[in-house]
Amino acid sequence: MIKEAQPIRVLLVEDEFLISEMVAESLAQQGFSVRSATNGADALRHLASAPVDVLFTDINLPGGMDGKTLARRARVLLPDLPVVYASGGINMFDFAWRVPGSIFVAKPYDPDVIGRVLRSVMKTAAVRLSA
Repeated sequence: MIKEAQPIRVLLVEDEFLISEMVAESLAQQGFSVRSATNGADALRHLASAPVDVLFTDINLPGGMDGKTLARRARVLLPDLPVVYASGGINMFDFAWRVPGSIFVAKPYDPDVIGRVLRSVMKTAAVRLSA
């Protein structure tokens, strides 16, 4: 019996409802399992209570914890968690704040392309972990 591969479990953290819905729907159509959060605190609760394969977070979030802080705290919980950041208002040349091995995607982006980005970061993480 051939075991079917588990879908990649994405935690999407985006406070803009329409963007969140559009991206979640696109990723689900591409075979991902998507859970959404609108702020860093909710995202951390989810990370502590359910399995997640990759964190896809906006940088500008409400509630006192931005995506940069969320990613650092997520890596404390899950040191090998792949992280993909998104933002439309960040200086693309100032990446000293990123967690190691993360990827940045500028907004606006094509949700269909995000699926390829997430699969790529998962492959990179798998190679790093197997080395």
